[in-house]
Amino acid sequence: MSRTHQPDPELTHRLSRRGMLGVAAGATVAALLGAAAPAQAAAGTEAAGKGRGRPVLPPGRLGIQLYSLRDKVSTLGFAPVFAELEKYGYDEVEFAGYTQGSAGPITLAQLKRLARNHGVTPIGSHVGYYASDPNAYTFAQNLTKVLDDAQALGLKHIGTAAGPFRYGMTVDAMKRAAHEFNTYGAAAKARGMKFYQHNHSEEFSFATDNPKVRLYDVLLRETDPDLVFLEMDIFWAYVAQFRFSKRPDGTSAPFEPLDYVLRRPSRYPLFHVKDGESDPSNPFGYRMTDVGDGDIDYQKFISAVTRLKGHRLAHHWQAEHDNPAESFTFARRSSEHLHSLREKC
Repeated sequence: MSRTHQPDPELTHRLSRRGMLGVAAGATVAALLGAAAPAQAAAGTEAAGKGRGRPVLPPGRLGIQLYSLRDKVSTLGFAPVFAELEKYGYDEVEFAGYTQGSAGPITLAQLKRLARNHGVTPIGSHVGYYASDPNAYTFAQNLTKVLDDAQALGLKHIGTAAGPFRYGMTVDAMKRAAHEFNTYGAAAKARGMKFYQHNHSEEFSFATDNPKVRLYDVLLRETDPDLVFLEMDIFWAYVAQFRFSKRPDGTSAPFEPLDYVLRRPSRYPLFHVKDGESDPSNPFGYRMTDVGDGDIDYQKFISAVTRLKGHRLAHHWQAEHDNPAESFTFARRSSEHLHSLREKC
């Protein structure tokens, strides 16, 4: 059973997902870290799984979205958080902001060095899509600055977790957003990076002006596959399967999130590995849990992708929980579970 209760997890996620701000904890670091049980997750679970088939998780490809650890970043700072992640067997991190708040700024060079010193590679970052403020740190308002910062960190991917709904939820609105995404993708590619968009569930809903058309299909069709990539949040994709397997008129329109990936695996360099306990009484069909506590079959999902020829090491798997009960515990247990998974012989 899930240890947390979220009556409306997607709403909570959308309202609270902002750039991570924090305060370095100074003298409280040691005491706070002492409350989190350290674990050599990868080593222990790899040993436990020997003889039961090849690990499902490719080596060097386990990351974590730092939004899940925003409370620890805000109280401890990045360095102690990276140290814990290194202990838990993480290889990569995805940012949701680059600052440590009122204790004083941290430079991008310092942040890059901290990650390197703790053996975690910055792999991507979430930035806003657009805002009404012309000075906002978004792709639409400050593309050059966004790309400058990503390049300074050595990121290979730079993206947004904002929905492509700037102009509405019609077919034409999705085409307009896709055109803008293509522009951002071209600018990122010119610097050796990949632009990506992270889904929630509404992307899989139907166009308000043509209820036979799924918006996600328009986005895929209208974005250039060489310029725009996708980070599938697997949890929200399965929420979408629950919510949008029927059109507004009630006719059946089932889909399988994994099939989207298998048909075009090169478009999905990144994934959010987020779990949920099935709950049909919930309007989203699931209640978010730590990875391994829910009902999403990650043994099947990750294996299906990594077994594709040439794709064993082509993807990055980022653990995430929007509101974990205890964020270090979430990080440790999620790593343990994913490292323990073995392919079926």
